Amino acid sequence: MVVLGPVLVIVTFMTLGPFAQRADSNTLRLILLADAVYVILTAGLVLAGVSRMIVARRQESAGSRLHLRLTMVFAVLALSPTILVAIFAMLTLNMGLEGWFSDRVSTVVGNSLSAAQAYKQESRDGLVQDGQAIAQFLERQRETQALLTDAELGSLLTQGQSRIQRGLREAYVIDANGIIRVRGGGSYLFDYEQPTKVDLDRALAGETVVIEDWRNNEFRVLMKLDGFPDHLIQLTRDVNGEILDLVDETQEAARVYNQLESQRGQRLFQFGLIYLGFAVILILAAIWMGMSFAERLARPVGRLAGAAQRVGRGDLDVRVIEEEGDDEIAMLGRYFNKMTIQLKAQRERLLENTEQIERRRRLFDSVLGSVTGGVIGLNADGQVTFVNRAAEDVLAVSDEAVQAHELSLVVPEFQPLLDEVASGGRETAQTELRLSRSGKQENLLVRIATRRNRDGGLEGYVVAFDDVTDLVSAQRMAAWGDVARRIAHEIKNPLTPIQLSAERIKRKFSRVDGIDVEALEQYTDVIVRQTNDLRRIVDEFSKFARMPEPERRSTDIVKLVRDAVVLQQAGQEGVAIRAGILDGPIEVEIDATMIGQALTNLIKNAGEAIETLQETGAPEGHSPEIRVDMVPVKGGIEVTIADNGIGLPEDRARLFEPYVTTRDKGTGLGLPIVKKIIEEHGGRLTLEDAPAFDPNDTHRGAMARVFLPADTGQTEQSKRGAA
Repeated sequence: MVVLGPVLVIVTFMTLGPFAQRADSNTLRLILLADAVYVILTAGLVLAGVSRMIVARRQESAGSRLHLRLTMVFAVLALSPTILVAIFAMLTLNMGLEGWFSDRVSTVVGNSLSAAQAYKQESRDGLVQDGQAIAQFLERQRETQALLTDAELGSLLTQGQSRIQRGLREAYVIDANGIIRVRGGGSYLFDYEQPTKVDLDRALAGETVVIEDWRNNEFRVLMKLDGFPDHLIQLTRDVNGEILDLVDETQEAARVYNQLESQRGQRLFQFGLIYLGFAVILILAAIWMGMSFAERLARPVGRLAGAAQRVGRGDLDVRVIEEEGDDEIAMLGRYFNKMTIQLKAQRERLLENTEQIERRRRLFDSVLGSVTGGVIGLNADGQVTFVNRAAEDVLAVSDEAVQAHELSLVVPEFQPLLDEVASGGRETAQTELRLSRSGKQENLLVRIATRRNRDGGLEGYVVAFDDVTDLVSAQRMAAWGDVARRIAHEIKNPLTPIQLSAERIKRKFSRVDGIDVEALEQYTDVIVRQTNDLRRIVDEFSKFARMPEPERRSTDIVKLVRDAVVLQQAGQEGVAIRAGILDGPIEVEIDATMIGQALTNLIKNAGEAIETLQETGAPEGHSPEIRVDMVPVKGGIEVTIADNGIGLPEDRARLFEPYVTTRDKGTGLGLPIVKKIIEEHGGRLTLEDAPAFDPNDTHRGAMARVFLPADTGQTEQSKRGAA
């Protein structure tokens, strides 16, 4: 198609130019039809290509934008010179035509035509005049001589012919049929050209007929002789044929010149139309070739763009089609494929290394996550980089929330120890701290060590700490147990003799005269009462120091909790004790006496907390209330005892230590004994802030949460029964 365009242009030009085919020529029609078909096909291909580019652009296909831009550039490059050449050609053609059809050229052509026509007319007029002169001469002779023979007429004709100065080559007198009657001098039969019937009829009608014989380079005149019936005279004179040919050519040139001058605008329009058609053919061919070339450039680039997008999404198996050749476009595809192969190999190595690092990290996390001690990683600037699970639980923080934060903001209590290591040049430092989080105060054994790289440079610090609260508590419990045993042993022995001695004194001296019996009884009663108080304290010491082994029997825990609630409802007047207890019996293996004692002690402590709040000043509208709830949980039963009393202190963890109490009258052994009883049964006891009983009340009391293991099937059945 690209080669066919210039071929059609050349063929059309040759047909219109050198071959000079007429408008009705079949050859010209076929060529113009081929031109039209070529234009339609090329325009269709161009429109189809443009449509594909528009669709690809709307679909945002890879390379569509570059393809459209290159096509527009090539189209502009094809149109610009064509339009400029067309304008220049039309201007130069118009200037050339103006030169050919100027006034001077028009005058020369007109004068030439006038001169040629004058020569021709002069030859015609002279011949006619000579014919008229001879005819008049013969007619005068006829008038003088009535009877003239043909011989006499011939002599007169030769005489008249000789009188003509311009010379006549032939002279004939013929009849109406064109037959020679008389011949003049030098007139021969073989030179005679018989007139046509039309010329004879015109001459007989009285018309002077001039016959132009271009073949013989002669003019003949035919006219009627009025004095001779049915006689005609025919005279012949030689003319210059070349001059007559020039006359004809001049006339033809003048005619063509005038015709061209009259059709100059039309010719100019036709030329422009033909040039426009050729330009359309060439432009369409150039645009189509530009589109093909743009596609040749944009297709590999589009493939590279699409492949680059897939590589950006992580697909390194993508390959582009490698173009043939050694130009930059073909080399770019090869380089891209080589790059993706290398990237894939590098990614595989990187993934392998990353997987290995991830395995090590998981192992490291598993190790750090399984240890009970807390571990915090710091960088060289003291910012947190890692927190294990134990540290999150103890410090009540999350690893994501404290990343890149200063240690002084996360755990301010650790900062002095870090400053000691950082400023003192020490590699390690260790101390014991008390830390309060979420209402719990814990004892931590903290150790900070520096972390260095292979070159000995500082990389960061590692903070390791252990929660030694239970250890300290156990040590205190053991110490208090030993003290309790010693106190119980030292005090319990003299109590009975003291009580017996006081009773004997009372009995003996109450009969003695002069003794104030009332005062004596009062004194001895004080001794006995104080002795009983000491015995009770010693009994508490004994229970704490040597907790008896629980005697486990199958017991209905629901009935046990209900009995404890009923007992305290009767014993605590003015306090509303509400119970939410499950239906149906739930049998558990416990020591009913010990668990009942623990529940009773907890409910009693709740009442004492309410009493303490009322003594210190309860808020306005305060309504004393204790709520005992019992719910089944996974693996057992949970009993909660909540009150709206004084609440828990900040250091609530120490409440389980012996002899720690918030009441003036308390011994501090109740909660440790309860905790020990529940733990002996495999359960656990925790103290929390109680939820607000009244939405409008901002005061929060305390809540004891007791978990006791039980049969899961029974608890689920009791739960459905309660529902």
